[in-house]
Amino acid sequence: MSVTPIRLYGDPVLRTPAAPVVDFDKELRTLVKDLTDTMMHAPGAGLAAPQLGVGLRVFTYYIDGELGHLVNPDLDLSAEQQVDDEGCLSIPDFAWPTPRALRTVAKGFDMYGEPLTIEGSHLMARCIQHETDHLDGILFIDRLDKEQRKLALKEIRAAEWAGLPGPIVRDSPHANPTFEG
Repeated sequence: MSVTPIRLYGDPVLRTPAAPVVDFDKELRTLVKDLTDTMMHAPGAGLAAPQLGVGLRVFTYYIDGELGHLVNPDLDLSAEQQVDDEGCLSIPDFAWPTPRALRTVAKGFDMYGEPLTIEGSHLMARCIQHETDHLDGILFIDRLDKEQRKLALKEIRAAEWAGLPGPIVRDSPHANPTFEG
């Protein structure tokens, strides 16, 4: 098992857009394994590479017994919306009602470079959107309305873990000119 420390709110890597994966190699498969092991250990519904300090566009998910991953996702969102509590492993112990599209179709690749499409609604759609936001440097609290976000940030600042130094950034084995570890 390769469980890796999860970056917490305030770590700049969480606000840095991730670079597309260009090499579908052994290092990518190791990253997917690290993401999966860490997500399952946490436990969580999803985990994106930036949450482990790796600035690449890949995430894993575990929803309703379905375990998977997606590389370089591109989303098509429904116009119909849902609002439900949402949390994040990088903002532990908190959840707030967050608006999301009810359904999504996510196209990308598996860790071997084969095309992959994931369709989901409700929790699966929420997870896919949440993890793809991580790849764009967006956190779910950015989706809250102004008043709710202000209250959320106040609660986060008061959290026991707030302001703690995060783990040391590990360098990705992939060429990644836009990510500085």
